[in-house]
Amino acid sequence: MALLEISVVPVGTGTASFSSYVDDAVKLIEKNGLNYQVTPTATVIEGDVPRLMELAMQIHQNAMSNVASRIITNICIDDRTDKQMDMLNQVQAVRDE
Repeated sequence: MALLEISVVPVGTGTASFSSYVDDAVKLIEKNGLNYQVTPTATVIEGDVPRLMELAMQIHQNAMSNVASRIITNICIDDRTDKQMDMLNQVQAVRDE
C-alpha cells in the first residue's frame, strides 16, 4: 500500500481560508472508502498507486470546478515494494527511534 500526501491551494478566491476545499476533498476520499489523515498542511491517503492517482485527479478537478480561478495541487507518493506500510506503522517507526 502506498501513501499519497496531497495539498490543494486555491488562488484568486478573495479569501485566505480554504477549509471548504479540504472538506470537499475529505468527502471524496470517504466516498472512495480510503483511510486518510488530515494534517495542518496536507492530507495523507492510503491506497494503491493507480487508485490514489485517480483520486488526486478527482480532488484537483473538484477544486477547479469551485470559485477559484487557479488551483495549485501538490502531491507526494511514498511507495515501498520491500514491505507493507501504512500511516500508523510509519508514525510508529519514528516514535520507536
